[in-house]
Amino acid sequence: MKKFTLLFMFFLGLIMSNAQQQNATFTITPSAFNEDDEITITVSGVDLSAWGTTDLYLWAWYFDSPTATAAINSPNNGDWTDSSNSAQPQVFTDNGNGTYSITLTPTTFYGTTGIDRIGMLAKAQDGTGDNKTQDNVVNVGIFQLTLDAPTESVSIIDNGNDLTITATSTVNADFELFANGASVDTQANITNYTTNYTITEGVDFELVATETGTTNSLSETFSAITTPVVTEVPVPAGMKDGLNLDGTSATFVLYAPGKNYVHLKGNFNNNDWTLDNTYLLNKDSAQDRFWITLDNLTNNANILYQYVVDASISVADPYSTLILSEFNDSFIDNVTFPDLPSYPTGKTNDAVSWFKTGEAPYIWQTTGFQRPEVTDLVIYELLIRDFDNLHSFDAVKARLDYLEDLGVNAIELMPVSEFDGNISWGYNPSFHMALDKYYGTPTAFKQFIDECHARGIAVILDVVYNHATGQNPYYRMWNDCNGCYNGQATAENPIFRETDSNPTFSFFNDIDHESQATEDYIDRLNEYWLTEYNIDGFRFDFTKGFTNTIGDGGSFDQSRIDILTRMNTAIQAVDADAYVILEHFAPNSEETILINEGMLVWGNSNFNYNQATMGYGDSNFQSVSYLSRGWTTPSNISYMESHDEERLMYKNIQFGNDTNSPTYDITELSTALDRVELAGAFYFTIPGPKMIWQFGELGYGFSINRCEDGSIDDGCRTNPKPIRWDYLNVTDRTDVYDVYTKLIDLKLNEKIFATNDFALSLSSTTSKKIQLTDASATGDEIEYVTIIGNFGVSTISINPTFQETGTWYDLLDEAGSSIEVTDVNAVISLQPGEFKIYANQQRSLSTQDFIKGNSFNAYPNPAKTTFSIDESVQKVFVYNITGSLAKKFEGNFEPGTNFEIGELARGLYLVQIQNEKGIASTKLSLR
Repeated sequence: MKKFTLLFMFFLGLIMSNAQQQNATFTITPSAFNEDDEITITVSGVDLSAWGTTDLYLWAWYFDSPTATAAINSPNNGDWTDSSNSAQPQVFTDNGNGTYSITLTPTTFYGTTGIDRIGMLAKAQDGTGDNKTQDNVVNVGIFQLTLDAPTESVSIIDNGNDLTITATSTVNADFELFANGASVDTQANITNYTTNYTITEGVDFELVATETGTTNSLSETFSAITTPVVTEVPVPAGMKDGLNLDGTSATFVLYAPGKNYVHLKGNFNNNDWTLDNTYLLNKDSAQDRFWITLDNLTNNANILYQYVVDASISVADPYSTLILSEFNDSFIDNVTFPDLPSYPTGKTNDAVSWFKTGEAPYIWQTTGFQRPEVTDLVIYELLIRDFDNLHSFDAVKARLDYLEDLGVNAIELMPVSEFDGNISWGYNPSFHMALDKYYGTPTAFKQFIDECHARGIAVILDVVYNHATGQNPYYRMWNDCNGCYNGQATAENPIFRETDSNPTFSFFNDIDHESQATEDYIDRLNEYWLTEYNIDGFRFDFTKGFTNTIGDGGSFDQSRIDILTRMNTAIQAVDADAYVILEHFAPNSEETILINEGMLVWGNSNFNYNQATMGYGDSNFQSVSYLSRGWTTPSNISYMESHDEERLMYKNIQFGNDTNSPTYDITELSTALDRVELAGAFYFTIPGPKMIWQFGELGYGFSINRCEDGSIDDGCRTNPKPIRWDYLNVTDRTDVYDVYTKLIDLKLNEKIFATNDFALSLSSTTSKKIQLTDASATGDEIEYVTIIGNFGVSTISINPTFQETGTWYDLLDEAGSSIEVTDVNAVISLQPGEFKIYANQQRSLSTQDFIKGNSFNAYPNPAKTTFSIDESVQKVFVYNITGSLAKKFEGNFEPGTNFEIGELARGLYLVQIQNEKGIASTKLSLR
């Protein structure tokens, strides 16, 4: 149907709803008609109560030629969400006997002539959530041809047996049957045609019926092949599931236990999407796999293919790295994905696998990248769609200066593997190993990662292995509706469960994580993303669901621990340093075991931080500390905001504590933003990895549930949100960015902020305090930090309990202000929303002190013992954070020369070079 084709990308990627589509019976009187005849459409078998409605609406479309595949909507349809929006709403008449009718004349109804076919469905006023019937398409014209047999587009016939062909015409016609282009039978002036044809090879048929005495003709096409005789041959050594490409030779391997035979079809070697035993795959029964090798493929060509399983289900490769979509590709522009091949419309349906022969491998430019230590991670969670209007890897790459200057050292991308539709968060995956083209090309993704690494920024992928949508080939190959999208996995399915063990959190089709086939599948996916794209780790979505244990996932589950531990071990075998982050939210005892195995877990502190920024009680965010979990390693990725939580600023503005004070109002923009700065001071300074949700550093103020029309509704949670780079023109917002930048600089470059000796006093509604100690500090290193803040809405006095008397410096004061402490318990007055970060050593280098030099790169950055420069230089000076010269090098140095700095303390440095171009500077972190 036209509506589904156009809106698939909008709805399927945005909502998770229980399908309520009903299969109705459509009857048209008269059954054969011309475009200017009046017809009555009657629908039966519809239960309106299931849709919560009393009116039934017609949604209609038409095709303007026999070869047309693009439908044209009726001008009387209205909106999909409101059919009554039409100037002439098409409401069925209730006949009172369970049937509904509507009468129309096609030319008048559609406002056109030359109508070849009409399509229709019946729906509720709002069709959202599949409140509709199935599609129904009928031909227009008194002269109609119906192929009664065979009923399948491809028939499988034993060699030497007959295929029975029968057809009916509505008027007397002259019939002619063609087999592989040759005429093999003619019958004149009849309405009922029948013949038998002996099948000894693959045959493409066309049955042509010409209205007797005229030139008006109609035709039907279908095919037959002999029953396949499968050859048993082991899969060649070294071949993996999916595509194995070697120049212009490709070996295809499909895991398909319980299946009888598999064909390959596509645009290769004149196959032209037909079912042909020439492309029957060999079978390796011992491994439950089918395979075939195609040699001499065209070089530098786009190769498109599908598997046909048991001659009934056409599926793309489960291990596709790119797919073509009949629904979504037309919405992807040539800037985002240049030279995208056209979907083979009219030749096949459903997703198509795509690869290109002769492509040169990507040459990585940054090969010495050193990942940040876990405790130093400052992760920026990012949804490409809502980060930049161009929604592409290239667009995010162009914004890296902004993120680098903020101090981010890791970017966590929300899912970029192929998902249903285009407009989505990505948690509706269909092909776990394919890159979603809506964000750009594989090369663009690699260039983005390469550039991130050049800047010292790791890239973490959010991946979704709890479930998959109905498009997933492994789901479609074993379900109860012969490969449809909306059925249920059967007991034979080696990857998907028949029923979800966790009905409380049920998403699409549940993956069976105790299956060996699933283990092999997921290990292969992880290996691919790590090795093909040089990513630095994963955030695994909803790992609470990685179990077959019945329940809501909230109880200790040893089987889930075993599954995740095994998966982590497999990842470490590929990349021992890769980050493995779990969205788990299971009992602390379970998470403790997992982090002791080297994994990290998400730590949601959104509610308590937001209560604090709004000025209310119940705001103890002590859990942001890994020590509060009883852990000895900083293994919780804590956050104040993530993609899943309401935005701090939205609630500050909407629900901030109303003090009735004319001078302090949390719901006022500048004050609400100051409260975000206050929260940041009590967030980044607590040792352990941290995460920022995109634009949180500018105080993003739109609700997570904002609809595109500006209203607020839970159903709009995943809808596109405003992209507000104009925030950079608002000083109060850039103040938040600047404060975050300074806090991150302190976190990354002062080792005290990685200490395990710290105490939190956060239970008070108003006054909160953090104290850190680094007993190993020497020289000008900071030994003590005391942070105090007023989260209340009125002035307070707070006892700082400084660790020692003497001079204490305000680390965020660019003027370098200090206080003399003679009594460690002397109270300090703080205005509402005010905070102080005091240290026993001075740090004067602010974010504005860095010279942003674009003429050279220092790499790797962060560095450990050496760094290099990509220019010829004569002088290199390395300054520490106080501005003192720490190291200098003089001579004639070629690009790539190693400069030894292993003796320097870890921290932030300024590298200044001098050459024939002049003087330039840049930041360098030493880990």
